[in-house]
Amino acid sequence: MAVKKPAGALPKGGGQAASGTKLVQPIKSSATKLDSTDQLVKKLQEGIAGLTKEEARLSEILKQEQERLKGGGGGGGGGGGGGTTLTDEQIRENERAYQRQQDAIIEAEKKRRAGQSAYDLLLAEFNRYGLGTLLDDVKDLIVTGADEASLTLALRQTKAYQARFAANKDRINSGLRALSEAEYVTLEDQYQNVMRNYGLPATYYTKDATGKQAGFEKFIAGDVSASELEDRISIAQKRVIDAAPQVKEALKQFYPDIKDGDILAYTLDPTQGLANIQKKVLAAEIGGAFLGAKTASGAALTTSLSRAEEFARAGVTGETAKQAADIIAGGLERGRQLTSFYGQEAYTQTTAEEELLNLPGQTEAREKRKKVIGLEKANFGGQTGVSSGALSQNRAGSY
Repeated sequence: MAVKKPAGALPKGGGQAASGTKLVQPIKSSATKLDSTDQLVKKLQEGIAGLTKEEARLSEILKQEQERLKGGGGGGGGGGGGGTTLTDEQIRENERAYQRQQDAIIEAEKKRRAGQSAYDLLLAEFNRYGLGTLLDDVKDLIVTGADEASLTLALRQTKAYQARFAANKDRINSGLRALSEAEYVTLEDQYQNVMRNYGLPATYYTKDATGKQAGFEKFIAGDVSASELEDRISIAQKRVIDAAPQVKEALKQFYPDIKDGDILAYTLDPTQGLANIQKKVLAAEIGGAFLGAKTASGAALTTSLSRAEEFARAGVTGETAKQAADIIAGGLERGRQLTSFYGQEAYTQTTAEEELLNLPGQTEAREKRKKVIGLEKANFGGQTGVSSGALSQNRAGSY
């Protein structure tokens, strides 16, 4: 009987992958939300997990068949040139072994293509967020079908990944938890929106090709939320930069380390606590209110940092201070003249502040004012310029 194919012979060139077979379902991605690396990898690995198991099974079968064929082949003939003739069953078995080898080659090609497809899908997803370069160092792992845990660990150990999410290391060192990739990128987007909405220069929020803005790292490392960032920018812009020039003058006078051009940078520094920034700005607003108030002779009132902080502790706001300062400036010089004329204890700015801003010594200050008014009326029956109408209040902040 003629031999159809030599025992154990292999064809030249591999078989083609079966067409039309969908190996991995496309990952459904949101237009606005990035899945974490764990989630993306899990979706892809589920698609090729079956192929990995099948490859192992086929490899074992192929190995067994190769060993069997080695032992089953006929030996060489003697001097007369006689050979071993295969039976029909042996021929059929060899054909089946050949087909199994072909199937194994096809399955290996399918697996290779599935791995490449998985990489392409993941790369497309990462590119949507400027993170595609992170996959360069783990491409081989993805294509060869590495398991989810190995792939995730390898990705997070690459230099590209660690540089892209650098603030997570600082968070961990500070006792904070590391953010997921999705949380990290979402927070960066929120920072960018806040800064853009407040009209900050683009240099504050423009990202590089990987989607990273180096200036955001200090916010993420410092656990600054988007709402806190907005508060910081609002304080700098609305209460200092866009405020009366006397506020900036007082800020520089009280806190010489804050330069005029560094006000925004100072308020955006996470090492400067928000509460501390608010305290300094309030003191500057109070100080600015007094610097902006002019007496009848055109002289500006003054105040010190410690006095401004005392006012703040008493509940005085920048607006309240402005109202009080204007009233004090309107009657201060006349009050000084009258107390000097009648030989009374001097009526000073401090005296007026105690009465108007509900500070310790308020009762005594009120009595001084009333006494000098009484002396003036007794002598001349006229207005003093420091009447109860000019310097009266029900409580701090209400005139």
